[in-house]
Parts: sequence; structure tokens; C-alpha cells
Amino acid sequence: MFKHILLATDGSAASEHAAQIAVDMARTHGARLTALYVVDPYPYLGIGESNPLGFQAYMSAAHEYATQAHAKVADLCKAGGAPVALQSRIAEDLSAWAGIVQTAKDTGADLIVMGSHGRTGLARFMVGSVATKVLAESPVPVLVVR
Repeated sequence: MFKHILLATDGSAASEHAAQIAVDMARTHGARLTALYVVDPYPYLGIGESNPLGFQAYMSAAHEYATQAHAKVADLCKAGGAPVALQSRIAEDLSAWAGIVQTAKDTGADLIVMGSHGRTGLARFMVGSVATKVLAESPVPVLVVR
């Protein structure tokens, strides 16, 4: 049924649970899986221009969080049963929901899986706001995992 599943992840417990569901679905349907981590753009543009180290530290931390979140998904893809083809992506967008919806369009995903609760901060996965906007704006079905 599904050929390409987009998993929105931020490394939180809710997104880890969603990752398990997404991996299981990908395995069942023989689908590809793309794990997406959305990064907020650097919030201190004026400071960043005069202090490039602030921007570098910010992006380094964001990429570290993304790497950790993607590693958890990769472990799930390798564990138990047939391996699942995984692609990891990082998107930079002012709003997590827009990054998720745009990536689904860009990658040709036919399902978005995401947790209902995430953490705030770099990824800005917040209860209600992100999930609701993705549900409202997505051109493909969305599975919100509790």
C-alpha cells in the first residue's frame, strides 16, 4: 500500500514511538523510509553576521541532535526482521510543519508518520500546533502516533 514513508523525528520519546510504528509499517509494506529532522533557522542573524562562531555552534548542535535522532531510527531499521531502506534528511524551516509538508512533497512520500508530542527547541515539535498544521496542510495521509 505505502511505498515511501516520511517519519518526522526530533529524538523525543514520542517520536521514538512513532519511529517504531513507521519502521514496522515500512517493513510490512516493503516501503522506503525517510527520517526527517527539522531545524529552526539561526535565530540571531544580526549577531551571527558579526560572530560566525555563534552560527557554527548553533548549527553544530542542531546537526548533533539530528544525528542522534537519525541513529535511533537507523537502529530500529536494522533490528528484528528484514532491514528497512532508510534515508536521513535535515530540513531548515521557520516552522516544523512546513518543513515536514514540503519534504513530503519533495521526496514523493505517500504517508507521513509523526509523534503527537515532541520537544520544543531546535525542532519545535509542539503538541497540537505542528501535528494539527501537518494534518491540515499535508497532501498525503498523516499518521499521528500517541
